[in-house]
Amino acid sequence: MKLVEFSKRFPDEESCEKYLYERRVAQGVVCSKCGNTHQYWDKSGKCWRCAKCGHVTTLTAGTVMHGSKLPLLYWFTAIHLMTATKKTFSALEMQRQLGHKHYQPIWEMMHKLRSVMGIRDDRYKLQDTVELDEGFFTCDDERKDAAASDAKKADSKSKGNKTSGLGSEIKAKVEVMVESVETEQQKKGQKTRKAGHIKMKVMKDLTSATINDIAGKSIDPSAGIIGDAYPSHSKLANVVANAETEVVRPQDAPKVLPWVHTAIANAKSLFRDMYHGIKKEYLQEYLNEFCYKFNRRYFGERIFDRLVIAAISYRPSFEHRIYGTKVTCKCG
Repeated sequence: MKLVEFSKRFPDEESCEKYLYERRVAQGVVCSKCGNTHQYWDKSGKCWRCAKCGHVTTLTAGTVMHGSKLPLLYWFTAIHLMTATKKTFSALEMQRQLGHKHYQPIWEMMHKLRSVMGIRDDRYKLQDTVELDEGFFTCDDERKDAAASDAKKADSKSKGNKTSGLGSEIKAKVEVMVESVETEQQKKGQKTRKAGHIKMKVMKDLTSATINDIAGKSIDPSAGIIGDAYPSHSKLANVVANAETEVVRPQDAPKVLPWVHTAIANAKSLFRDMYHGIKKEYLQEYLNEFCYKFNRRYFGERIFDRLVIAAISYRPSFEHRIYGTKVTCKCG
């Protein structure tokens, strides 16, 4: 949807309220108190009243916008801007576009939308053949540790000690999985596999237990996995029908795992270009947005409506907190 079209479709708060009302009615409004589906719309109060117990359900109750003091027009504009381009907007740029005085509520709004993107994608499991490998992302709050780590490695090397070549302990570890189907090569240099859906999950460590847990939640048991012969991949056959692993030299990675490494490179490039730095505790939300848009790259203008439906259907797992503070709990 072009910006001019969006402005015509949603010129004011009333048009947003009307659209949200229509979408919620289409989804079906259920009383959160007694579970009754028979609801009366109170036009003056802009809410539904349960025909059985009288419980009130507001227009935004149970949605990603629940409890927000921001106008619906802000939410709709954010959804449009976040889905209308292949890239995205930083919270600071979104704040400028909306003309809002405070940064915190805009930053939180965007993370809540990224959260429901992830929740929506978690409903589906990857099918058929899946490329799997790990990516390592440098996060802003770990950059200060890089210099100390490099100095430690240099000192260790000077003493003749070996250093690990698989990623860096100061980087965030991410499991990357891409549906990948073989296809005939049409042009020179073209990939021999076609990408389907993608999932990217931040990991606490690189153990086989962690990798298997993520793979089991993300990949259909009937699928097959293509990966390298990293020791922690040795037990992937326990969670899928078939797991093929082989030693992959760096120069062969584009042939064996073409889409995994393309996805990692594209995500890193996007984050580097759009943000000054991403804190590790928020990395999963940014990955959610990257994967959500990749998985709907052929939706065209429909992606706006699909994200609105997701925003109506789910409460975010991203809880309220002041920017820069550590997460202490997981709230619905």
